Formats: sequence, structure tokens, C-alpha cells
Amino acid sequence: GALSSTKADLEALAVKCNPQIGYYDPLNLAEQDFWGLGNEATIGFLRQSEIKHGRIAMFAFVGYIVQSNIVFPWAQTLAGAAHPSPDLLPEAQWDAVPLGAKWQIFAVISALELWDECGGGGVMPHYTNGRQPGKYPAFDLFRDNVHPVLNLYDPFGFNNKMSDETKERRLVVELNNGRLAMLGIFGFLAADKVAGSVPALQNIASSYSGDVMIPFEGQFSYFNF
Repeated sequence: GALSSTKADLEALAVKCNPQIGYYDPLNLAEQDFWGLGNEATIGFLRQSEIKHGRIAMFAFVGYIVQSNIVFPWAQTLAGAAHPSPDLLPEAQWDAVPLGAKWQIFAVISALELWDECGGGGVMPHYTNGRQPGKYPAFDLFRDNVHPVLNLYDPFGFNNKMSDETKERRLVVELNNGRLAMLGIFGFLAADKVAGSVPALQNIASSYSGDVMIPFEGQFSYFNF
């Protein structure tokens, strides 16, 4: 569970994740020195980035499926407006979300990112400086001084007695699931944007005319696009 600080560590992890493919780094990123922080810090950054993107992709993949089939029965806004209908594509549902609600979502994301970057108020080292990649800081400092809030991971402590072997196995499973989810969610997005681009989805994909890379399209832009 410690920081994988060498290429050899990454090669060993790659075999655990997929013995058939093994280590794959065609751009030699694991040998780089980002921002002059050193190679160990670079590997810490790369591992943290992959794990974080995998987790978000898992949320996105499941969210896409849920949004395609279910609409929440409660109001979306204080004014009583309903959630967008599942008749709309998930991408179009996001476009239909009010601007204020989007800003609230991004504000929460920014706060979570800040808490991660500062190590939970300095309780944990930065992930480029020895923290286990993917380990999100607990909210103890925030909970004790600002407002009660549950931790993101294992908020009720069910996994406190989990063995190291089980933890290691589950981390490998999470890494593999995250990689698959990244492919999955971009498969959905590509199939909706470019007809026939994902043959396995061509019978269920629907055309989307917007741009998923512009989250505030038609509502807000620093560059007035």
C-alpha cells in the first residue's frame, strides 16, 4: 500500500492487474521528472491521476445508465422544477440542468479537490510526497472544527479490520474497474456523438448535437464561445 516509487514497482503492479498485457508505458511517463519534483513524485502523481480518473469514470458510467432509465421523483430546484426526463440523452440532461445547479456541483468538486491537495488540512502528506496513491484524506479536521460530515471512504468503519492481503486485492480490482469504466463512458459518449464509431452500441446510441467538452455550453464561457 505504500507509494510505488520505481518503474519496477509499476511493472509488478501491472502484472497483478493484467498478466496478459503486463506493463505498458509507450510514452515512458514513469521515467519522467514532472515539474522538477523527481521521478518518485512523478510516479505518485501519475498513479493518483489514474486512480482518480478511474473512480470518476465509474461514477460516470453508472450515472449514464441510471440517467438513461430513471428520473428522480423529487424536485431538482427550490422552485419545484423536475429533473430532466430520461427521454433526453444523459448529455442532453446535463445541458438542461440550470446554470446555478451546475455551479453548485463544480463548487463541491473544487472543495473536494482542495481537501485532497492539502492532505486534509496537513494531516496527510501530498500524494507526490509519500501518500498512498488514491488515499483520500478523512474529514476529521473539518468535522471537528466546521461541520459534521461523513468520510468519503468507509464512513462507518466497516473495513477497519480488513487484512492487508484483502486491501491489496481490492485496490487491484478497483484499478482494473476504473480502467474499464474509462473506456466504457467514452464509448457511450463517442457512440452518441459519432454515428457508428462504436459498433457494439450502434443499435442503442442516439445522436447528440452538443459538445460534452463544453460543460457550460450556451450558458457561460470565459472566452465567449
